[in-house]
Amino acid sequence: MVSRISGDEWTDLDASDLEHSAVEFYDIDLCEARLSSSTFTDCTFSMSRFNCAELTDVAFVNCKFSGCSFFETVFTRCKLVGSSFERCTFNLTEVVEGDWSFVGLAGAELGDASFTGTRMREVDLTKAKCAGAVLRDVDLSGAALHHTDLSRCDLRGSDLSAVDPRTVELKQAIITADQAIVVAMALGLEVRD
Repeated sequence: MVSRISGDEWTDLDASDLEHSAVEFYDIDLCEARLSSSTFTDCTFSMSRFNCAELTDVAFVNCKFSGCSFFETVFTRCKLVGSSFERCTFNLTEVVEGDWSFVGLAGAELGDASFTGTRMREVDLTKAKCAGAVLRDVDLSGAALHHTDLSRCDLRGSDLSAVDPRTVELKQAIITADQAIVVAMALGLEVRD
């Protein structure tokens, strides 16, 4: 049975070891909250604000986020496997390590976001607008990147094996020499010494 929490203000909340399953959170204010070692499973967050929140070792497993704001939110070693985001904003969001595999970010605007050392296997970034974002040392293997804008992105150290340069915008993206070989091979070029 799904329970519902609506209109609560958790501003400045400092908590750990919270556990919620199949809860619908609506219009929750988590601005400047500090959450750690907590687990949310099969939960829905609608029209909620995570602005300036610090989330450390928090798991959002198979959760849905709709119309949420993540302005200057910091995710450190968080697990978001199987979660999805719709109509959410990620201005100055920072993600450090953690597992964002199988996450749905189709169409997301991530140009101001920074992902470092994050596992994002099979993430759906279809039509995502990531121009200018930082995606350093990110595992993007198997990612859906059809019509994704990665122009001006810092992609150094990331797995680019799923990138098809014919369907992904890469203008002025920053990559290493090893990654340039991967991109060239994706174009069907034969790289020789």
